[in-house]
Amino acid sequence: MKDNKDRDEVLAEVTHDGSTLEYADKSFRKDREIVMAAVKTCGYALEYADKSFRKDREIVMAAVKTSGYVLEYADESLLKDRELVLAAVKTIVRALEYADESLLKDREFVLAAVMQDGLALEYADKSLKKDKEIVLAAVKQNCGALQYGDESLKKDKDFIKAAEGMEIDSPKIW
Repeated sequence: MKDNKDRDEVLAEVTHDGSTLEYADKSFRKDREIVMAAVKTCGYALEYADKSFRKDREIVMAAVKTSGYVLEYADESLLKDRELVLAAVKTIVRALEYADESLLKDREFVLAAVMQDGLALEYADKSLKKDKEIVLAAVKQNCGALQYGDESLKKDKDFIKAAEGMEIDSPKIW
């Protein structure tokens, strides 16, 4: 970026590579259009945007769609947003490290998360790791998810038969 004070040049640059927001003049880090363009190409640009954008659901949603890890920079209030967190999980399950604890105790949310990526079971509340429906859904999506199920299920012969009899959608670990 030759001149980080020319708005058109900054907008063109962040549209091509959002990470360049880091080098833009601070005034452009408060410019919603520039920030949105940046996070659409590089979610991590949220780190360099004005802190007020960390509360902006639309900006954060665009950012997490490129990298779920960006939840790290989102305002705490957005970490309870089911749709937003599930969008982050679509890009990387480890985004659940930043999710609000209330979501990880929410049966419906956890079921939706494990259906996207079975390994989401790792982050579920302990009580939900005993839930046969949730664990079976996780194992169906990724057979490696069984490692995160409660020990009581791993010892349950009927449960294991059910899990073994499932047609696995996308075995990532076997």
